[in-house]
Amino acid sequence: MKVQGWLFLLCGIFFAAVDLVYWFWSKEPTGTTALAISVGLALMIGYYLLFTARRIGDQPEDRKDAEISDGAGELGFFSPSSWWPLFLCLSVALMTVGFVIGWWMFLIGVFAVVMATIGFVFQYYRGHFTH
Repeated sequence: MKVQGWLFLLCGIFFAAVDLVYWFWSKEPTGTTALAISVGLALMIGYYLLFTARRIGDQPEDRKDAEISDGAGELGFFSPSSWWPLFLCLSVALMTVGFVIGWWMFLIGVFAVVMATIGFVFQYYRGHFTH
């Protein structure tokens, strides 16, 4: 994870340099803001990966003498099927359209996002998939 973290940090530094050149050259606020957001996101991901790598220790991809088989084993739990991401995306779309159309639809969208998020988080605590 250390390699990935440093890669993202270097990308963030590169985006910052490009952002400064773009701002001085074009004086256009939209592209400058988009590049500044890219800087922030790259630095945030790089910091998270380095922080997590320090906490969990060396991984096989961090060692030069590692074999492919060192990375074998369980990687985590991945849901085989879930409808909740679809409902969450539709709820966010309703909330976004409500932001444009009117506050009443926005509030309905916010309620739908909260309900879909609760369903998504707690989908394995009830029904057929209960642990």
